[in-house]
Amino acid sequence: MDCGDSAEATKAFYDEYRSVCDMDADYYLQTVEEVFQRQSLAKGEFMHRGTRIDLGAIRDTALLAVEGERDDISGIGQTKAALKLATGLAESRKKYLLAPEVGHYGIFNGSKWREKIAPIVEEWILAHN
Repeated sequence: MDCGDSAEATKAFYDEYRSVCDMDADYYLQTVEEVFQRQSLAKGEFMHRGTRIDLGAIRDTALLAVEGERDDISGIGQTKAALKLATGLAESRKKYLLAPEVGHYGIFNGSKWREKIAPIVEEWILAHN
């Protein structure tokens, strides 16, 4: 691989990585405040358009929580907590995956996504379609 190929791969990575940067800052700030600081979603106090969001009301779907062992943005256990909050969902419809050696971005994209996570996601979807 020459330097040009490497530069193009890096550019492509950052083009995709920054693709959500045009989202309104208020969205991110509200998420941090409500979900992480006030913990209103976990406490059953989160409101959307005047309606309280009740995670215990989830009953007819399957929930796969995926985390990366090396995630430097979301702490281990953060998405796993969603499984406990979905109290109305049968345990057979819940699954947790801690992807070894995977960082935050690798959960969603790249070789680790393709090799370690996507096959499990596909299997989970087929099992609960």
